[in-house]
Amino acid sequence: MTAQAEGDHLGEPTGTQTYTNVTCPFCGLLCDDLQITRTGSTLEVSNGCPRAAAGFQRPLPPAKPLVRGSEVSFEEAVQAAAALVRGASLPLYGGMAGDVGLARAVLSIADRTGGVVDHALSEGQYRNLRVVQTSGWIMSTLTETRNRADLIIIVGSDVHKLHGRFFDRIVTNEHTMFEEIGGKRTVVFIGEGLDTSAATGPRVEEVITLPVSKDRIPEVLAAISGLVRGHALQVPEGAAEAAPKRSGILATLLSGGKSGGSSSAVPEIAGVKFADIERVAEKCKNAQYGVMVWSPPALSMPQADLSVHMMTEIVRELNLTTRFAGLALGGNEGAPSAASTCTWQTGFPLRVSFASGAPEYDSYRYNISRMLTDGEGDMLLWVASIGTDIGLPQTSLPTVVLGTPGLRLAQPPTVYIPVGTPGIDHIGQMIRCDNVVSLPMQNLGRSQLPSSADVLAAIEAAL
Repeated sequence: MTAQAEGDHLGEPTGTQTYTNVTCPFCGLLCDDLQITRTGSTLEVSNGCPRAAAGFQRPLPPAKPLVRGSEVSFEEAVQAAAALVRGASLPLYGGMAGDVGLARAVLSIADRTGGVVDHALSEGQYRNLRVVQTSGWIMSTLTETRNRADLIIIVGSDVHKLHGRFFDRIVTNEHTMFEEIGGKRTVVFIGEGLDTSAATGPRVEEVITLPVSKDRIPEVLAAISGLVRGHALQVPEGAAEAAPKRSGILATLLSGGKSGGSSSAVPEIAGVKFADIERVAEKCKNAQYGVMVWSPPALSMPQADLSVHMMTEIVRELNLTTRFAGLALGGNEGAPSAASTCTWQTGFPLRVSFASGAPEYDSYRYNISRMLTDGEGDMLLWVASIGTDIGLPQTSLPTVVLGTPGLRLAQPPTVYIPVGTPGIDHIGQMIRCDNVVSLPMQNLGRSQLPSSADVLAAIEAAL
């Protein structure tokens, strides 16, 4: 079903207006150079990727607040939501798809009511966080990558599909702050079926593809790691193919002597010619500024954490002789805004409980997806104000949904309140995927739907 009902959005805008330098909220890149023309309540994107066009130009269906399927006033819906929150012993606050203001509002009401907070896409984030927590890392930014990188390695992520303008804004962009170092660059794709079509133009000198299946990417990364450390690969011929899933293979790849030993017994690793892997390793060692790029949500395979760990270890080793860094993309549905705000205010990443009266962090225990599966918590408040794809999950708990009209829902919520989208229906602020820049979100005047933060503040005031 979709969260919609007959009604309006408290008045439709009129006239035509053009907005420039608009920030797009629909992916973690937060491209801030869009031009949007609004005619009435219809938006048209003059530039931008397909994801941006689909997000801005999506028709906004009529929607009104609902309580148990019946239309009510905004005030009645707020009171009904407050009653559910007030009666809960362990309320769960999930989704969290929105801007910094939303994240602050969620943390405020969770602190007051002893609830648990988690973002709908935090599992992808934890493929990075576990590495940061255990070994640290050396990271670049979007701007540093655009201006300085002469080698960009994209690992296991269809970046062109996930972040449509990453190539034209970062990889193939001819403009750089440092003309003396803004020369040609090599782009390497590690993974099977990745879209390489955007890696073209005068800035790109060479494109190399290592077509390895996603579940065997760790083997290729282990080989590169061994080679940049100066090890010869001592794998008996056919061993890697005979036991591709045996974890001992990764250890074997890194055992063996220093360079000068024979690697002739390694014709291929995980189906990729050894000569091609060796070539990439040499590119890494000779790079002036290399960047290893991945999108955490795309690494949905066994040993995903291990893959991120090996990438960061390759980066660490290369920094002994050159400059190398990682760059994690992702960050859709306002995930970096939620994570950063939670850290500012509690000192912890997401998956925090206030049940004890103080913030308590546990990445397993306070994973709301797991808690719902295991029957923990007694009320769920779900916020999804950007896209329509992370709608309310299946649950038997009483539910409150603050969502963009048209949100896909597993079942009708107990209370539904339509909310606006930051950067379209109200102003706001969001954090970019590299976590170093916050960008302002404009109000394009599409509707008069309230912000999620304002609705949450009203619910908290009614407690």
